[in-house]
Parts: sequence; C-alpha cells; structure tokens
Amino acid sequence: MFTGIVERTVEVREFRSIATGARLVLDLGETASELSLGESVAVNGCCLTVAGFLDRGGICFDLLAETLRLTNLGDLGPGKMANIERALRVGDRLSGHFVQGHIDCCSRVLVWEAVGQDHRLTIELPPEFARCTIWKGSITVDGMSLTIAELEPDRFTLWITPHTWAVTNLRHRQVGDRVNLEFDVLAKYVQRALSGDLHGSPTDNHLCPP
Repeated sequence: MFTGIVERTVEVREFRSIATGARLVLDLGETASELSLGESVAVNGCCLTVAGFLDRGGICFDLLAETLRLTNLGDLGPGKMANIERALRVGDRLSGHFVQGHIDCCSRVLVWEAVGQDHRLTIELPPEFARCTIWKGSITVDGMSLTIAELEPDRFTLWITPHTWAVTNLRHRQVGDRVNLEFDVLAKYVQRALSGDLHGSPTDNHLCPP
C-alpha cells in the first residue's frame, strides 16, 4: 500500500531483457540501505519487489512480462528518471490517497504546458475506465496522487504545482509520452458491484464498463 506521495526521483542504471521479462536496476543511493530483500517499492507507481543489491546503492527489480505489458517501465533505459515511493508504514500520515501500486493501464500525454508558475497536464482517458473518474477525484499518474481538475469523455486535466514539477519525473515529460495510471480503488469496487459481474477474472482489465 502506498499514498501517491513521491519521495524522490532516481536514475536508471540498467535495463535489460531476461528470460522471464526484464531486469531493472535503479540508483537509490543512501536510500538503498533502508530497504530489505523482498520489500515493496513503487516505481513510477508500479509496486515492485526488491530482488537484489549492487554496489553504490544499486537496487535490482525483476519485471514480469505482464508488468511490461501494462506499464511504461519498458520505456525506461539508462539515464532515465523514475519516481520512487516506499511502502506506507502504520502510523504514517496519509497525505495522498490509498494507492495499491497496481497499474491499470498506460495512457498518452496530450497537453503538457507551463501556465504561469504552474503546469497544465492533460492525459488521454481510456473509455473502459471513464466511470472510474470523477471531477475533483483522485487519480495516480506515474505514482503521483493527483486531483482531476477538468474531466471530459476522452481526457482529463491536472494542474501541477511548482513543487510537484520539481521533485518528480514530470520535469522530463513531453507530449506523447506514456504514463502509468491507477484509478481509485474505491471507484473500481463500486463499478464492479454495479456492473453485476462479480465472477470475472481478477486479471480482467475492464472492471469499469463504458
């Protein structure tokens, strides 16, 4: 469980294909000493398991084929920056919202522009998840808990503060980039119940009917 409050961005040291998917190595520096083997870390909002430790703060993660299919982690390469959040501890402040780290889909950035000191970010909204969004509701984008400021049938807009721009990978984003989306878990449960289909596969990606 996470909150969607990104702690920092880290650089990708290595990304290579392996038999089961891919091996991702991130430079976490001093943060690496605070982690244990098997611990969960959100990388661009995707919950990954620490698989090993390297020198100079390198942390290894193994990515399955399903993870590569559903997320933008396959777009990473040496030198790219990723958002990092460690798992929520009991007693921590919940500054964002409840985030599982289970990415629902990737979507494209349609608008990314500076407006005064802030930035306007518009992202394509997949129709199968449209009913999982509401105006002023929460959504997780690349691991960031953000508020939907404008909502249209095929897109939604977020306003990014200078602080969020400065401490996340958004400062490296461009129009056309793919971002990871996790829709609010409460909305997904409600839509599943309302759909009347309570026996679908847990791997079904269309939990929110259009």
